[in-house]
Amino acid sequence: MHKIFFLITFLITLANMSCQTSSSKEAKTYSNPLQVKFGDPYVLRASDGKYYMYGTGAGAKNGFAAYSSEDLTDWKWEGQVYFGDNKNGWGEHSYWAPEVYERNGKYYMFYSAHWKVNPNNEEENFKIGVAVADKPTGPYTDMQDKPIFDPGYPIIDANVLFAEDGKTYLYYSRCCYKHPVESEVAAWAKQKGWFNEIEESWVYGVEMKPDFSGVIAEPVLLLRPPVKMDDKQAEWESRSVTSKEVNRRWTEGSYIFKKGDTYYMMYSANYFGGQNYAVGYATSKSPLGPFEKAANNPVLQKNTATGGIVTGTGHNSITYSPDGKTMLCVYHGRTSKTGDERVVFIDKMNIAENGVLTVEGPTTDPQQVP
Repeated sequence: MHKIFFLITFLITLANMSCQTSSSKEAKTYSNPLQVKFGDPYVLRASDGKYYMYGTGAGAKNGFAAYSSEDLTDWKWEGQVYFGDNKNGWGEHSYWAPEVYERNGKYYMFYSAHWKVNPNNEEENFKIGVAVADKPTGPYTDMQDKPIFDPGYPIIDANVLFAEDGKTYLYYSRCCYKHPVESEVAAWAKQKGWFNEIEESWVYGVEMKPDFSGVIAEPVLLLRPPVKMDDKQAEWESRSVTSKEVNRRWTEGSYIFKKGDTYYMMYSANYFGGQNYAVGYATSKSPLGPFEKAANNPVLQKNTATGGIVTGTGHNSITYSPDGKTMLCVYHGRTSKTGDERVVFIDKMNIAENGVLTVEGPTTDPQQVP
């Protein structure tokens, strides 16, 4: 009888502990922005079950730092994981936008930097390289002492797709530097007396060699700012010009993924250092396009017009909650409190049955941990 009583008491206690644990987990919340001062944040869910975040800045000197997390809310500083002066380092400065991919037990970091081979002394001599490590926290060493390739113009913001057919694709942004483009927007701005010309950045894609040592064939133009004023994308993609912020229009920070039989490419437009930086997306049935921009763009933008405090939202990546059920948009932004410093936000995103992509942000209110 005593044994039965003890067993019942034990089971009740165990059940209560389980309920308390469940309630505690359900009650845990987080708020944006995170305590991570990255621009261009990228999150890797590694095979060890942890999340690793990489980005521009956060105190890294001529290289990149990293954070790790078990739950996407509490982030541990892992220090600097890539140093530009490694034995194969080819960069000189301006180390930007790292993305890390786990392949066959190795970790590959794609990034952009200013190439020290610069015979014409170009102000912007950015190229893309790749470094490798045995662990997500490095140390990363460049695979060769030069960039992956040189298309003849400055490029940044590497993003990689490992396609189902075994091919590997590299996506990047051609910089605005020395790239003036004629358009109705440019003509309008010149007529206003604001700018003599408008430079643009464009997103390209190209197949990469399996060992990442170079590219195959010629890059394909995938996305660019609208030419016509009556284009539905022209208003939001031209705000850096129409607000007289700067004489440039950007299409950069691309991030591609596949959902069903559709390729989604998210991208950022406008000046990364300004309030109008925002995110849109385009879709295609092929990894190299043609891509069609979405009617509901932008899907992420400043919220100050509706009483919020967030501006400069952009350059996103995507990850999933620990249970794999919730899609999350990881991006940088600024608030009235952080000023010009870029900080990381993580908000839920969704793709509806009709294929429409939405982001539930930017948010600053407490929300449940994914």
